[in-house]
Amino acid sequence: MDAAGFCAALDGIFEHTPWVAEGAHAAGPFASVSALHAALMAVVRSRPRAARIAFVSAHPDLGGKAARAGDIAPASVAEQAGLGLDRLSDAEFSRFEALNAAYRARFGFPFVVCVRRLTRDAVLDAFERRLGNDPEAELAAAIEEIGFITRLRLVERVEGSGMPNVAGRLSTHVLDTHKGGPAEGVRIELYEVGRSARALLRETVTNADGRTDAPLISGVPLRAGRYELVFHIGAHFAARGLVLPEPAFLDTVPIRFGVSDPEGHYHVPLVVTPWSYSTYRGS
Repeated sequence: MDAAGFCAALDGIFEHTPWVAEGAHAAGPFASVSALHAALMAVVRSRPRAARIAFVSAHPDLGGKAARAGDIAPASVAEQAGLGLDRLSDAEFSRFEALNAAYRARFGFPFVVCVRRLTRDAVLDAFERRLGNDPEAELAAAIEEIGFITRLRLVERVEGSGMPNVAGRLSTHVLDTHKGGPAEGVRIELYEVGRSARALLRETVTNADGRTDAPLISGVPLRAGRYELVFHIGAHFAARGLVLPEPAFLDTVPIRFGVSDPEGHYHVPLVVTPWSYSTYRGS
């Protein structure tokens, strides 16, 4: 593409900063989509400090008044809405407002994080943790997060070889070691666990291999945070006709675990008998 077509094709990937695409055009043609993204980020990182601060400052506050009113760039509206930041309770809104004010007072630019890679609790944890950074480290952290944001936007806009890795995967299976085989027909629930509540993300049943027909989460980043798998294993053992005490020792088995790598593969199985269970992070 010529410079005008190139910039038009990438419009909105980097919010309110057309100079990013303009600066990267001369580095083309690009061997891969990953190389294109690297070239775009190189333009950002090559700018003087004042220009990088202005670049970060073009991004909206998280959960702020503009987000609540929908008065931000369309891509940011969708990303913040995906985490529910446009419909915070009054108490949650006040907490975000206080954190935004403290952060701006310390660093002079808004807190930026890729909300598509984090649960709401993880966003708040990052907010509070990063307030302790020195200004240079925090400016670098903000630009790294913008790299994650724009990488996700880019893969939705551009197709080609060498696509960046932007998706994680969560899977499970159930192995009944009492019978020495997979456990079929076990109902499984997946929850995202927050400080005050948990939200049901998916409900499914194991197949003849003791696995689910599709991964529990795939094709998108795994939001870093805490999750819980609930395995309704008591019904499985009852269906096998085992002679067990009443009530049986195991009914539902919850496994609570953390995700730290949004692009990683987390396999969280259940290895179970009527009297014991274990788990591990598989691959």
